[in-house]
Amino acid sequence: MIMATKLKLEVVTPHGSVLSDEVEEVSAQGSEGDFGVFPGHVPFITTLKVGMLSYRNGNDTKYIFVNSGYAEVSPDKVIVLADSAEKSEDIDVERAKAAMQRAEERLKQAEKIDFARATAALERATIRIQLAGKR
Repeated sequence: MIMATKLKLEVVTPHGSVLSDEVEEVSAQGSEGDFGVFPGHVPFITTLKVGMLSYRNGNDTKYIFVNSGYAEVSPDKVIVLADSAEKSEDIDVERAKAAMQRAEERLKQAEKIDFARATAALERATIRIQLAGKR
C-alpha cells in the first residue's frame, strides 16, 4: 500500500472558506491539548480552542488564527470548522491591538463587566497579534 505524502486541509467558517490546500503536516490546539497530523493519521474529531493552527509544506510553515471550532481528521484530510479564522498575513494588527486595549480596560473595571467575555476578547486579540508576527 502506498502511503499518501500530502493531506487536504480545509478551513471553513460561517462566512466561507479560509483555506483549501494540500499540505504535509497540520498542527492545532485542541481543547484536550495540542495535536499534529501527518498523512495516514488515525481518524478522530476534536473541539478546538481559541488559538493557532499551523500547516507545513517543506520548510514553509504558515499560520492561521482559529476562534474555536471543530477539527475532523482522516488519513488524507483535515477539515476545520471554525467560528472565525484568519491567515496570519490577513490579520489587521492595529485592529487587534485596539481590541486588546479595550479588553484590558474592561478587565480593570471587573465589577462592572462580564469578566469571561472580556478575558476571551483579550485572549483572541493576544493570539492574533502573536500570529501576525509569523508571516
